[in-house]
Amino acid sequence: MTTTTPFQRFAIALASGTVLVAGLSACVPLVVGGAAAVGVGMVATDRRSSGAQLDDQGIELRAAARVREIANDNMYVSVTSFNRQVLLTGAVGSDADRRRVEDLVQRVDNVRSVVNELTVGPPSTFQDRSNDLFISGKVKASLLDAKDIFANSFKVVTERGVVYLMGIATRRETDRATEIARGISGVQKVVRVVEVVSEAELASQAQQAQRGGTGSPAPAPAPSSAPGSSSSSSRVPLPPMEPLPPAQPGGATATPVR
Repeated sequence: MTTTTPFQRFAIALASGTVLVAGLSACVPLVVGGAAAVGVGMVATDRRSSGAQLDDQGIELRAAARVREIANDNMYVSVTSFNRQVLLTGAVGSDADRRRVEDLVQRVDNVRSVVNELTVGPPSTFQDRSNDLFISGKVKASLLDAKDIFANSFKVVTERGVVYLMGIATRRETDRATEIARGISGVQKVVRVVEVVSEAELASQAQQAQRGGTGSPAPAPAPSSAPGSSSSSSRVPLPPMEPLPPAQPGGATATPVR
């Protein structure tokens, strides 16, 4: 079995954004998240059900079409769906546009909730988006390097240095992934949009998946003896993380961590 180096893992993670890079040079007012690019291997290692993964693809495409109908020169919106919960990032020209985009996306079939992180102001520049893509690649590579969490539990979205972690994970995994992201150079803030589950719930899901033959991953291994270690050699001087609030049944919790 071939062993990949940290550089190779970073290259693999960064390659996932190739399509986005190609679109950065064009005047595209809307970016669709990565769900539509999910392959067969990812389906088998994802904590979402196969139905939820297909729904996420459809949600992103339908939401993109609706937002495109109202797009203007001051609007750059990124739509990312995970487990039928949608994250909106980017910039719009007014508060009215911000509310309008959220309302349109909320009414897309199968959307459970919308986390609206759109800002009012000028859209990000080509340099901003290139830097965000680079940061996302480094975060993904660092999550892959970590031995005490399941990297595929999280989807990484970056907007102007703010890293959004979307996923289905335990509190320990969420805190660990946040710690890793905070250690990446260029990260300004981490926002967790995570459905928090218990270890027991993960074990039950894994047993059900095994009986159904879907090959769902087992819970992540226990924390290592050095939980503060990270594959990144540079750290952002950020204050301590605040604990996650109590989990809300059936929904993700969005918590900013500076």
